[in-house]
Amino acid sequence: MAGGIPKYKRIILKVTGEVFAGAQKFGIDGKTVKAFAEEIKEVKEMGCELALVIGGGNIFRGAVASEIGMDRASADTMGMLATVINSLALQDALETLGVSTRVLSAIDMRQVAEPYIRRRATRHLEKGRVVIFAGGTGNPYFTTDTTASLRAMEIGAEVILKATKVEGVFDADPFRHEGAQKFAELTYIEVLNRGLKVMDSTAISLCMDNQLPIIVFNIMEKGNIKRVVAGEPIGTLVSGGRR
Repeated sequence: MAGGIPKYKRIILKVTGEVFAGAQKFGIDGKTVKAFAEEIKEVKEMGCELALVIGGGNIFRGAVASEIGMDRASADTMGMLATVINSLALQDALETLGVSTRVLSAIDMRQVAEPYIRRRATRHLEKGRVVIFAGGTGNPYFTTDTTASLRAMEIGAEVILKATKVEGVFDADPFRHEGAQKFAELTYIEVLNRGLKVMDSTAISLCMDNQLPIIVFNIMEKGNIKRVVAGEPIGTLVSGGRR
């Protein structure tokens, strides 16, 4: 594991909200969040600066609600609030382990989280705190993938680590197609042209414009976060060109 030395100094970790549900299909599983927090602590002890963006799909997914007739802006706002709930759950789990953590919300709710201010977020990272970006971008019609890309640019992150339930990016859904092939590397253009489900097109375009690499990996395997931070070749690398 490269002696536990991080390959990247400043990282954005994007985690789907469904991970927090554990074996359940809905809600927050305490044991799962605790185990995730323990892995985050191990990564932080490697010496990197770590910020997270967490989805809210385990509680509410705005895009799905809009499909059944709910106003999209209202549905997306509910989804953004769900990310705040997940962020507070993770903050509590981390601070129980002694990890100094700050939740910064794009939606103003000062009683429970700090407002998102770019310089404040950067300062927290410099002081060794784990920063959790909640509330999406604060605007409807934007996903937490786009939030991760936007925040990565704003704080000067070196990489986005996209944590999923599969080993990387495949040419077909590996849960439905037994012969699906995993890509080791892809370019941004290949992702966009093939319509691969890495991140939404806005997020990919932001990364492409700023040459920010994305690594998609399986968070369900214990220790994988630390491995990818240390530079082990797991998952799928999305970048401007092949090595």
